[in-house]
Amino acid sequence: MAKLEFDQLLESGAHFGHLKRKWNPAMAPYIFMERNGIHIIDLYKTIAKTEEASAALKQIAKSGKKILFVATKKQAKPVVEQKAQSVNMPYVIERWPGGMLTNFPTIRKAVKKMGNIDKMIKDGTFDTLSKREKLQVTRQRAKLEKTLGSIQDLTRIPSALFIVDVMKEQIAVKEANRLGIPVFGIVDTNSDPTNIDFVIPANDDAAKAVDLILTYVCDAIKEGLDERKVEKADAAAAEENEEQEEKTPSRRERKSKALKKEGIIPKEDKEAMNAAVVSRYAKDEDVDVDE
Repeated sequence: MAKLEFDQLLESGAHFGHLKRKWNPAMAPYIFMERNGIHIIDLYKTIAKTEEASAALKQIAKSGKKILFVATKKQAKPVVEQKAQSVNMPYVIERWPGGMLTNFPTIRKAVKKMGNIDKMIKDGTFDTLSKREKLQVTRQRAKLEKTLGSIQDLTRIPSALFIVDVMKEQIAVKEANRLGIPVFGIVDTNSDPTNIDFVIPANDDAAKAVDLILTYVCDAIKEGLDERKVEKADAAAAEENEEQEEKTPSRRERKSKALKKEGIIPKEDKEAMNAAVVSRYAKDEDVDVDE
């Protein structure tokens, strides 16, 4: 996996925070200095925190769990969509559906409704509807697709959230906190990092900076997914070999079976029989005899 370089982050503008008057004091540990009334983020801490977050996300992906990416701000939407799709993870780039996590069963029902409409189109039921009904169903499908299409494969509550701009996505953060779901986030100087489990201090308004960080993060997730595939393949191969060994008799067993078939007692069996006789004789000698 490629290393996250200081110069690349600097060039992308990841170090630019917000105006001093807009800052959140809780972000003080991540601020390097103030220049012309603007806070400058410490990029060495950005690198360290990105690496820390990526290592944790890699393990989540390796365990086969889902990570939900969230970014509804204009600058980040296309980047998040592309990166989340590259690692086959769900994402939300339109309006956050209220109760997305805390009322997940209802969200799943809406997703199933979308699937039912698709089924209607495939089996020909849709063609039997009137023009007005077709229009209503088509509009409903489009609306559901826009909001929930990117989480169609999310069959259970995600194991982690990755958020770009935690200030804008406060509802998502609150829902995750309420359910104890770990939150990873790109956090700017105007945001509160208190409820974020893995803080990545950076300019969340710079598309290039978001792209750079997400590329590193998703590379780590991909590594986790690849390692999971290898482990599963190794486990399957080991199980297959074990079954094969159980089914296939050893060379000694095959030889013994062949000798017995010919009426010859194998050497090992003779030795075992002799040992049994000696043992029995020894026991007889140990018995006390009354004189």
